[in-house]
Amino acid sequence: MASSQAKANEELKEPFKRISVEEAKKMVERGKVQVVDVRQAGEYVTGHIKGSVLIPVNDLFGRIGEVSEQEDVLFVCAVGVRSALAAEIGAAMGRTKVFNVEGGMEAWKAKGYPVELGGASPH
Repeated sequence: MASSQAKANEELKEPFKRISVEEAKKMVERGKVQVVDVRQAGEYVTGHIKGSVLIPVNDLFGRIGEVSEQEDVLFVCAVGVRSALAAEIGAAMGRTKVFNVEGGMEAWKAKGYPVELGGASPH
């Protein structure tokens, strides 16, 4: 019985990992990570993680080629809902190193972590 329960739990497992903003910040500082901001451009300009690429969640299917297949990919939005959807999409589209930043940019800013203001990333 225990093995069938373990199998059921495994089947329910999300194809991405949920991480805190603290974990996300450490990953960004280590490098070799792509940060994909899935908010709208009007939200992005109010503050985003330096080096992030803006791909609104509704555009992700058409722009999946811009999402790294080699590096860890951190999806971030305002609070973590749209980025969870984006992480699900990324995993469904073959990305295997996918992370959702729980709490999103609101939690990132609340911690006082650095943000970059201004227009969309040139990527």
